[in-house]
Amino acid sequence: MVAVIDVVGLLAILFVNTALAALLTRFFRVQMKTDWGSAVYVATVVPVLQLVVLLFGSGVLNLGPDVGSPAMVIGLTIVTPLAVGVAFDYFWMPAPAELDVPDDRRGRRRRSP
Repeated sequence: MVAVIDVVGLLAILFVNTALAALLTRFFRVQMKTDWGSAVYVATVVPVLQLVVLLFGSGVLNLGPDVGSPAMVIGLTIVTPLAVGVAFDYFWMPAPAELDVPDDRRGRRRRSP
């Protein structure tokens, strides 16, 4: 039987991994000039960082229940949050080209007289 604390721990790992995927997807989309570059980085860098979060959360902090097979762990805690985070950024957030940003940093500074 799964304890409530195990479910809360699993949800915490899922939340952190989903937020990490959404934030890094947005970062790569804003910083890179090509669509393929950001897609390659999201497909390679984000799962590695999610794996680090998973190993830290489930190993060091002892969060989450035993979900069975290693494939289930990877599917539940890495693939699903990656898909939800990327979908959140692509479908809910405006495209980086649609945002109004200043051309340089000097335009945002106020100078005192």
